[in-house]
Amino acid sequence: MNTRWRNALGVSLSAGLLIWTLWGQDPAVIAGHLRDSNWWWWAAACLTGTLIFPLRAVRWRIILSPIAAKLPINQLWRATAIGMMGNNLLPARAGEFARAYALSRETDRVSFSAAFASLAVDRIFDAFVVLMLMLVAMSSPAFPDLPIGGRPVRDYVNFGAIVATGALGALYLIVFFPKPILTIYEWFVRRIAPRFEEKGRQTLLAFASGLGVLKHPGRFAAVLFWTIAHWLLNGIAFLCAFKAVGITAGFSAALLLQGLIAIGVAVPSAPGFFGVFEKIGQVGLGLYGVEKGLATSWAIGFHLLTFIPITLLGIYYFGQLGLHFKDLKRAEDAGGA
Repeated sequence: MNTRWRNALGVSLSAGLLIWTLWGQDPAVIAGHLRDSNWWWWAAACLTGTLIFPLRAVRWRIILSPIAAKLPINQLWRATAIGMMGNNLLPARAGEFARAYALSRETDRVSFSAAFASLAVDRIFDAFVVLMLMLVAMSSPAFPDLPIGGRPVRDYVNFGAIVATGALGALYLIVFFPKPILTIYEWFVRRIAPRFEEKGRQTLLAFASGLGVLKHPGRFAAVLFWTIAHWLLNGIAFLCAFKAVGITAGFSAALLLQGLIAIGVAVPSAPGFFGVFEKIGQVGLGLYGVEKGLATSWAIGFHLLTFIPITLLGIYYFGQLGLHFKDLKRAEDAGGA
């Protein structure tokens, strides 16, 4: 699917889900929930929901340490903010390319290919930890294992955990057996597109170097620690927002809901994941008996309040570094999107 059609599909899906979320809801009721909510709890949700991004920068520093030790944290933070801004404002998760490109522009110690490869580790750890925390949430007595699409929620999460573990295993194969992987690649490409062989070979080698953190148990443990810290803090942000609008669901519900949303935003959607976030928030809280209007109010309020700070920070750093959106298009092309 080419980029134009993928973007159109994402926007259409987001619009459809947003309409579905709001269908039959009374705007006055939603506005009333937000107007009467506790703004101290909203402030806490906004703060904790924004602090997760510096944690991502700390984790990224560890992931990149095998190819560029002790990178300045401010460079990684700026690139992370730009990447999150890109995901919020640009289609097709272009923020991933923006993040890698911004770092490669800040320092010549990390190539774009290596920075982009490191984000594969970043995302796999995210998926693994999110799914493990969902399994923890399911062990809570408060968990209602209701069916979705005719199957219990637990079945979907168990399947996702298997997929995430398999993906992590595939990355280990690339790290520890690069030569056989390279041989298979060369054999395949020579038969279907020989002109891409050399470029692909160099990209694959750079990709393998970006996965170097997986070779070191200590670094692996550190990345895992910061990933868990990130998602626990994000769960706290969800919980603070629950309290802001008067939702009584506990921390286990926050862990489950953030997992459902993290999985859901992987589908094509409009920039910022609008529509997808709100519908999953509504359905996920519905599992815990939260009324649709209140769940919708939570989703809209939390999404907007956590969307704005990191987007503004990303725009500021984007301009500070003298970047342009055409640069991101070139980065996207280089990444093979």
